[in-house]
Amino acid sequence: METLKLDQIDRHILRVLQENARLTNQELSERVGLSPSPCLRRLKRLEAEGVITGYFASVDEEKLGLPVAIFMSVRLERQVDAELGRFEAEVRKHPEIVDCWLMTGDNDYLLRIVAPGLKEYEHFLTSIFTKIPGIASIRSSVSLRRVKASAPQPA
Repeated sequence: METLKLDQIDRHILRVLQENARLTNQELSERVGLSPSPCLRRLKRLEAEGVITGYFASVDEEKLGLPVAIFMSVRLERQVDAELGRFEAEVRKHPEIVDCWLMTGDNDYLLRIVAPGLKEYEHFLTSIFTKIPGIASIRSSVSLRRVKASAPQPA
């Protein structure tokens, strides 16, 4: 994958949007020191080139009634494309799984799961997740608290 060349203004636009993606083009242009038309052209280019992949609301999981975060490491029985694809398709079906990463090392996947409590996580694990075919092992770690959450800053 090719890294795009971004100048200081592009980086500034990205930083400002990461702080508040709800700004109008007028507000964004004022904060980055451009007139509205060139600012909008740059923004549209960053979207078209896939640097900006979307806009979303960052939510407080506790206030949604999901205060428990569990990190789960999963190793599959076989690491072939068909098995990886089946597992990933299954993961996408479950809203409890909010992050899933294909990994190197001893485990194949790292997942982040949110739940209202440990009893609900136990139900998800034993009644749903362990029924997914092809899983060789599962290791779970319960998070005590989030120390840092941030969007990546452009280099």
